[in-house]
Amino acid sequence: MSVEVGSIVEGTVVKLLPYGVLVKLPNGETGLVHISEIDDSYVRDVNDFFRMNDLVAVKILGINEKGRLELSARQASPRRIEREGEGPTASAVAVEAEPHPHPHPAPRPSQEERQSFDEKMSQFMKQSGERLLDLKRNLEAKRGGKKR
Repeated sequence: MSVEVGSIVEGTVVKLLPYGVLVKLPNGETGLVHISEIDDSYVRDVNDFFRMNDLVAVKILGINEKGRLELSARQASPRRIEREGEGPTASAVAVEAEPHPHPHPAPRPSQEERQSFDEKMSQFMKQSGERLLDLKRNLEAKRGGKKR
C-alpha cells in the first residue's frame, strides 16, 4: 500500500523529538510531523500533545529531497476539515466537545524561585562581568601578559 500526497491516514507515534514526532504509517513507512504541523496554536513541547504509541490522524504533505515523508497532524484535524467546507463529521463534533487529551500545565515556580526583573538583571550583569574578566585574563595570558 503506497501513500498518496494529500491523503489522510492514521498512524502510530513511534518517537517523540524536540522538533516533532515520528509516526509509523499502516504501510510500515515512517514520517515526521514537524512541531509547526502539530497544532494551530503555538507548540512549546510535543509531549503536551502526544505520547508514545498514540494513534494519530496525519495528512501526507509530501516527500522531501532525502525521500522522507513529511506529515501534518494540524491539517488532518477534523476541525480544519470542517472549516474547509467538507461538512461536519461525527468525529469533528466529538473532538470539538472533548478537552485536550493530554493537558500538562506548566509547573508554576515557587515563591522562592520567583525573582523580580531587577534581581535577575543584576545577577546577569554580575555573571556577565565575571565572564568578561575571565576572557580578558585568558587573552592576556596567551599574549604574554600586560606590558608596562
